[in-house]
Amino acid sequence: MPVSSIFRPKRLASLYIAAILSLGFGAASAQTLGVPHAQGIIQLPSKPEKVLTFDLGTLDILDALGVPVAGVPKFSLPSYLSKYEQGSVEKIGTLFEPDYEAVNAARPDLIVVGDRSRTKYQELSKIAPTIDLSVDQKDYLGSVIKNTRLLAGIFGKEAEAEARIARIEAALSSLRPLGARAGKGLIVLTTGGKMSVYGPGSRFGLIHDVVGIKPAAEGLAVATHGQAINAEFVLRSNPDWLFVLDRDAAVGQGAGSAQRILDNDLVAQTTAWKKGQVVYLDPVNWYLMGGGLQALQANIDQIAQAIGKP
Repeated sequence: MPVSSIFRPKRLASLYIAAILSLGFGAASAQTLGVPHAQGIIQLPSKPEKVLTFDLGTLDILDALGVPVAGVPKFSLPSYLSKYEQGSVEKIGTLFEPDYEAVNAARPDLIVVGDRSRTKYQELSKIAPTIDLSVDQKDYLGSVIKNTRLLAGIFGKEAEAEARIARIEAALSSLRPLGARAGKGLIVLTTGGKMSVYGPGSRFGLIHDVVGIKPAAEGLAVATHGQAINAEFVLRSNPDWLFVLDRDAAVGQGAGSAQRILDNDLVAQTTAWKKGQVVYLDPVNWYLMGGGLQALQANIDQIAQAIGKP
């Protein structure tokens, strides 16, 4: 499928249906918006003023669109979002566990949950209108674009959203021919001295599914935590490119463990290692900021810079 087809709004005779599919909005009164999300449809006040989000990807998107966010989880954020660590931004719990007292005291107009917080949807929806913007890992790119357009529609930021989406589309159009010629790749996550591998349709499958780099190993299990492997598996797969994600570095448990795990005689025999084609993925953008618009752009740019070198 051409990249542009992912972004092209569906042409339907009914403007009402088109609005639902392209922007995500259903029937509503003049004062509210009917917004479908991963756990249902809710009525939102037009342009809700006070927004809390437990989802880092949503925080990334809202920041890109210039929408103020009043409350976020207590967490060490990447530098481009560090302003949300300031005391003026309310802390509403963790990525997984809301501080319900703080959420209630904030009197929000909208709460957003995602993959890590979606199980708290029912309780949070009793406090204020809540939407679940969890990412469909089998359609990661489509989910990010859909969530971006949905949020842009809520806050009247359509022009800003389309400009960002167009930039991503252009970057992917240039990247995909490089991906098709790159050979085979293997996506490995390291944590606690162990390795797991991810393939097409997985949470990091953008490398295969969208960029078009062929998988070095077939039939991999699609699971949140990947499929456990060892150095012998890496050697048998013999990737042309090895894409490595250091989870320990992402969650602040020490950097450099990925290099130590991979620096062994077996991995050293692979084509990727011999040719210096080992790419250490940005751990924060790839592991923590999944679903973010700015993180997505940065991830695409990182892959392009790596495989685009002569």
